[in-house]
Amino acid sequence: MRITCNGKTIDFLGGTTAKEALRALGAYTPDVLAAVHRGQAVDLLSALTGDGNIRPLTLRDEEGRRVYERSLRFVMLLAIRQLFPGQRVRIEYSVGNGVYIRLPGRALNAQDVADIEARMRRLTEENLRFEIRTWSRDDAIRYFEQDGQPDKVALLKTRPYDWFNMYRCGGMWEYFYGAMTQGTGDVKVFALHPVPPDGFALCLPTAAHPDTPVDFIERPKHMAVFNQSAKWCEILGVSNISDITRKRDEQDLRRFIQVNETLHDLAMGAIAKEIADGNKRVVLVAGPSSSGKTTFAGRLTVQLEVLGLKAMRVSIDDYYIDRDQVPLEPDGTLDLERPDILDLDRMQSDLNRLMAGEEVELPRFNFATGHREAEGVPARLRENEIIVVEGIHALNPMLSDRLPREAVHRVFVSALTCLNLDDHNRIRTTDVRLLRRIVRDYLFRGTKPTETLAMWESVRRGEETWIFPFQENADSMFNTALHYELPVLRHYAYDLLQAVPPEAEGGLMARRLMKMLHYVPDVDEEILREIPSTSLLREFIGGSTVEGD
Repeated sequence: MRITCNGKTIDFLGGTTAKEALRALGAYTPDVLAAVHRGQAVDLLSALTGDGNIRPLTLRDEEGRRVYERSLRFVMLLAIRQLFPGQRVRIEYSVGNGVYIRLPGRALNAQDVADIEARMRRLTEENLRFEIRTWSRDDAIRYFEQDGQPDKVALLKTRPYDWFNMYRCGGMWEYFYGAMTQGTGDVKVFALHPVPPDGFALCLPTAAHPDTPVDFIERPKHMAVFNQSAKWCEILGVSNISDITRKRDEQDLRRFIQVNETLHDLAMGAIAKEIADGNKRVVLVAGPSSSGKTTFAGRLTVQLEVLGLKAMRVSIDDYYIDRDQVPLEPDGTLDLERPDILDLDRMQSDLNRLMAGEEVELPRFNFATGHREAEGVPARLRENEIIVVEGIHALNPMLSDRLPREAVHRVFVSALTCLNLDDHNRIRTTDVRLLRRIVRDYLFRGTKPTETLAMWESVRRGEETWIFPFQENADSMFNTALHYELPVLRHYAYDLLQAVPPEAEGGLMARRLMKMLHYVPDVDEEILREIPSTSLLREFIGGSTVEGD
């Protein structure tokens, strides 16, 4: 078995573990959490299978951070089982730099959270090993039935493969859909923070500060929109992916789509009414990549028109400076996520002049040439008309600090996924947005999935630096996630991901997304035709009739 790392190749005997190979190749250090072999994340104590490249995973890698979180979740679940036997645990979404956890049916107080953290610390100090065993699907289903975890039973019944790895520690077996660390001693850095009214946030270290957990940030507006989405889950009767499969099998997806879209309409209408009642002149719509900003802005203008207001659409993208004026990064690349490559002075001047009743020439940026067009578009606000500005940086104070505060309404949109695979395995919002972008880029921008995957890490860095820190500046937040969208995205994305070579730069991400999509039901063309032409999802799969999309 020939294994290569950093240009060095060694022939190993069958049964060699990832840790043994990395050590022999001079690539193992104490901070290594797992490894990537042949495009798959593998446990350090797992035997390698076949020739191929190997590289270590640490907190510096996105997949390494997921390995850390996965292992820490096991420690947390074991601690809760020891403290509150038989208690259901729901691991949900990212909030305030942490992962939100709640115990359905139990209102946690500060002392409960402190007790859980203390028990977790004791478990990590004991450095218990995660034992790996290969189980059949039927054996796992029987175990989880006896253990009182119907959510896992329902999901595993849809699993397309008969065998998989189970992990045991402290007498508890779990399945976490991915590689783990060697044991509890590898995840000693963490913190728990109570989150009213009845949950807590689990905070991990970062690559920049591996020895301290990240600070928890209170984001009440962010939590409020998640709470709204949780109520939508109750209305729709779904919490895990197996619920979507059940609705498909019961031929209830058509109604499910209709109710989901109506919930979106009602929420948009409420935002439009708030804007109209506040006599706002400018609406700033911001959000991360593939959040559905463009379609949201278009549909918001329709809601405003219902209230007697017209809307002038302005795109921040048209205020980019010419590409040859953008300073290069140290590695020679262009960072197009920065707000300072926009002509901020002209944009704010144009908006103020429009509000003053003047005629302005709005710029138009040509993305094919990388330059602004020589001639713009004349514009003047009409009576009962407001300006709707859309772009990823719209909530950054640099873009609005010279606008009259009382005239501006800020909206932050993002796809905040509330569905889980099961109670203990969440579906990350970032993964859903990545699927949206892969599909859209391939269908409408001629971009191969390998290219989209390769640039995703840079996009995410830009979001963390320039977008998310300003989300609490919003006056309104809107969740663009649709509870039925994963089966639709699977329909378009699965074959694209399968074609990504394992050794490609985005191969690991592709395999991870495929692993998640294995549990997501596919839908046929008849169901796809049920998606309204005004749906936010149409921005990514095509067929949208929303103006400006």
